[in-house]
Amino acid sequence: MHGPASSGWLLVALCAATGAYCLLRMRSSVEEQRRAAGGEALMGFGMAAMAVPAAVFTPPSWGWPLCTAVFGGAALRALWTARTSTHHLHHLVGTGAMVYMAVVMAASPGHHGGAGVPVVTGALLLYFAGYVLLSGVRLVPVTAGGGTVGWGDRPELARACRLSMGIAMVAMLLTL
Repeated sequence: MHGPASSGWLLVALCAATGAYCLLRMRSSVEEQRRAAGGEALMGFGMAAMAVPAAVFTPPSWGWPLCTAVFGGAALRALWTARTSTHHLHHLVGTGAMVYMAVVMAASPGHHGGAGVPVVTGALLLYFAGYVLLSGVRLVPVTAGGGTVGWGDRPELARACRLSMGIAMVAMLLTL
């Protein structure tokens, strides 16, 4: 990622922590939550890897094509699962944004700003800014239906996880 190293490291920490929590959510007893958490963990760790400041680590020449392939595969999976759940449409947009950023980073290593297609970057920024605002509104505390709720089944934490990844995506797109 281009930009100041301090903000890059903050994004790395935020995305890695989000990915780690999503791994905990994969222990849920609800299958759909486990699947969504797996995709979100991949996004969190992928975003953490992409946010490492360029001054600290320059990926090998095969790194960006590998990211493109991994997130391209995740996009195909999201497209397939979107047939049954509209939530996966957001995963499709997110993985598509990751593919786009990987392609842009591969095409212009060491370039600082303005490397992407302005219309695509702008559309993605609008989508994720709207998603962040909507997620913030939805982050109203959710009351559990009684009993003990495991860490993987806490809806308010899952929403906070999605909100933090949306904020990180906006930050990454702004520095593209």
